[in-house]
Amino acid sequence: MPIVTVQLLEGRTDEQKRALVEKVTAAVSETANAPKEKVVVVIEEMAREHYAVGGKRASDA
Repeated sequence: MPIVTVQLLEGRTDEQKRALVEKVTAAVSETANAPKEKVVVVIEEMAREHYAVGGKRASDA
């Protein structure tokens, strides 16, 4: 059973997350030869103030 974790900054709509889950599931199913029913996708959302690149928080941009 493949398990995929996707980390995103908060702010995506339910429709965007639904589409992401569908496409990730299809890609993993196809490439790993796993039934779609066995593919698990976990979305972890992070607050913008909890994510930084190059010493600057995303919330400060």
